[in-house]
Amino acid sequence: MTRRVAAVDIGTNSTRLLITDGTRRSIVTRLGEGVDATGRLGEAPQQRVLDVLRDYKQLIDGAPAAAVMTSAVRDAANGAEFARRVEETLGFPARVLSGEQEAKLTFVGATAQRDEPEPVLVIDIGGGSTELVIGHKDELLFHASTQIGVVRHSERHLHSDPPSPDELRALRADVRLPEHPRATKAIAVAGTPTQAAAIDLGLEVYDPARVEGHILTVARLHELCARLAELPLEQRKRVRGLDPARAPVIVAGLAILLEVLTSFDLRQVEASEHDILYGLALSTAADAP
Repeated sequence: MTRRVAAVDIGTNSTRLLITDGTRRSIVTRLGEGVDATGRLGEAPQQRVLDVLRDYKQLIDGAPAAAVMTSAVRDAANGAEFARRVEETLGFPARVLSGEQEAKLTFVGATAQRDEPEPVLVIDIGGGSTELVIGHKDELLFHASTQIGVVRHSERHLHSDPPSPDELRALRADVRLPEHPRATKAIAVAGTPTQAAAIDLGLEVYDPARVEGHILTVARLHELCARLAELPLEQRKRVRGLDPARAPVIVAGLAILLEVLTSFDLRQVEASEHDILYGLALSTAADAP
C-alpha cells in the first residue's frame, strides 16, 4: 500500500489505529467491561474509547479512513447508539461487523503477504469473541465466530488474584468450539499471541518486526500460562515483554489459545501482527477514490 489511508478497530479490549505511513497505536480501553453480565456498554468504557478516538482523528488528519466495531458492540443492547457516537466523533463511517465479516477481514489481513501452499488456520482471540478461519489463498474453507473472549471469560471465571486452579479449569471447560476441518498450520493474531511472543523473546521494548512470525510451541504456551497464572496481578504487570495494560486478561487469552490448538491437534502457532486492522487498511485503500 503506497497511499496514505487509516483503519480503526474498536474492539472489546482495545482501540487500535493503523495508518499506512507507519503510524500504529493500540490502547486498552476495555469497552466490553461488564457487557457479558449486563448486556449493555457502560458509560465509562464508552467515554474511554471516545477520548482515544478524538486523538486518533487528529493523527488521521483527513486521510481516507474506515472504522469497525466488533463483539462488544454487536452484543450490547445500546451498541447502535454507541456506533452513532463513534461516527460523530471520527467524522467518517464506522461499521459494526458481523462475526462472518470480522472473520473474513482477519483472514485477509493475516494472509495478504503470504503464499501458503496448504490451508492455514487463522486464530483471532478478541475481548468478546474468537474468530477461527481456515483458507487457502483467496478461498475461505471454514469460518466461525465464537462467544469466547479474554474479557468475557476473565469476568466469568477468574475472580481470585492470582486465579485458582479450579477457576482456570472452569475457564478452559467453557471454551466450546464448533466442529471444524483439519488444518496443518496456524497463525494467531491480536494481543494474546503477540504479547506471548514478546514475553518469550524477553523484549524490553515491544518490537513488531521481531514478534512477526515468532513461533510459539504448545509446550512453551503451557509454561507461559502456568507462570503468569501463578502471579498476582501487580507482579504480572512487571513481567518483561508484557504490556501492563494487558496483564488482567493474558491468562485467559493463553488458556483460550491452548484450547484452540488442542482442538485442532496442532503443536505450534505463528504469532502475527497482520490482523483485522491490516485487512481493513487494505480494503480502505482499494475503495478509496
